[in-house]
Amino acid sequence: MKNWVPNIITLLNLLCGCIGAIYAFNDQLILAGIFVAAGIFFDFFDGLAARLLHVSSELGKQLDSLADMVTSGLVPGIVMYQMLSDAVGYNLTNTITSFEAAPPEQWYAHPFVPVIGFLITLGSCYRLAKFNIDTRQTDSFIGVPTPANAILIISLGIIAQDYNAGWVTEALTNPYILTVITLLSVYILNAELPLFALKFKSFGWKGNEIRWIFIALCITLIATLQIYAVPCVIVIYILMSVVNNMMKRS
Repeated sequence: MKNWVPNIITLLNLLCGCIGAIYAFNDQLILAGIFVAAGIFFDFFDGLAARLLHVSSELGKQLDSLADMVTSGLVPGIVMYQMLSDAVGYNLTNTITSFEAAPPEQWYAHPFVPVIGFLITLGSCYRLAKFNIDTRQTDSFIGVPTPANAILIISLGIIAQDYNAGWVTEALTNPYILTVITLLSVYILNAELPLFALKFKSFGWKGNEIRWIFIALCITLIATLQIYAVPCVIVIYILMSVVNNMMKRS
């Protein structure tokens, strides 16, 4: 039975992703974010359970990627689709959204424009496929992991629905900016950029300095900025990884 424990946890990740997708399609992004966060929680513990029980398998590895494809690949694509739908005033079914439709002379006033958001899903799929065959990503990552990217995109969607965010809301309802964010997301998912992983072989300070500093910054930012801290945390994660790489080379 212990062989099934990690796989059941992985399937719980997939179930959370399916529920998150339903909420995302209904533009209930906070609930979608909660279920994606729960899925990522299960995604972390399925690997931990497999290591503790010594039951790691190729089946578990493939199952993990398939579950991540929904939770961390499909759902953020849906969220960006919804953000673009709100920005242009149309969705794929050519239904006018709650926002005022864009002027007809604008190129982006077209129901197919929101489909651009699903480039994030395609980029996530490609990244997960590469991860399965890349032997370099055992103790670190190359490119932003799909769960981190999913958290980033969903947090931006939640912030975009905050009408009191001023210029931030305006930026996140601009189709040009959203298209750039989408393309940047696809790039950072698959870039040849080494990033440190939050995998502790021990909990001491030595050898884990960058991890403990990052965790401390995350706690501080989340306590002060709440949901607005999430994009900042992802940017800091990338910048700290770049600095860490430069220090290793010097």
